[in-house]
Amino acid sequence: MDRTDTSSVAPHEHPSARAPGDDLLPRTHFEPADGIPLPAGTVVSAAAAREHARAVVLRHWNSASRGASEAALIDLLLVVSELTTNAIRHGGGLAAFEVTPTGEGVRLTVQDNSDVVPAVAFGSGELPVGHHGNGYGWPLIIRLAREITITPRPGGGKTISVLVPLA
Repeated sequence: MDRTDTSSVAPHEHPSARAPGDDLLPRTHFEPADGIPLPAGTVVSAAAAREHARAVVLRHWNSASRGASEAALIDLLLVVSELTTNAIRHGGGLAAFEVTPTGEGVRLTVQDNSDVVPAVAFGSGELPVGHHGNGYGWPLIIRLAREITITPRPGGGKTISVLVPLA
């Protein structure tokens, strides 16, 4: 896979800041607060979610003793894109998004409004041979993330939590 060095690019100018379908959604520009969870409704698109995740890594995970490689950051942003886009397109909307640094990497928590759990979420991570209604999203998430959990939300919808290693 070709990886682009974006270390000198501002988060809102990141080459992956726009994914297919982002132009159909409102773009939210914001300066993330020092607190990691954002106010409800702040992250309304995959691009805004990527911006926030990148800012959390740069401010709260990277330190003098550790730092996320550009490849690990790109993998994180890919998982963020897939999870948030799935919530928007297939989950009845993005209800909440949180990024929490851990000793190993970053825990992403995405909430949507659908009770439906995609069957492929518990798959092997094998990429589809042909496109039969399912894309590459969940296989990529399974390959790049750990500790994947899907739990029902009180009142409807679900919460998806994954750990993306950065070390």
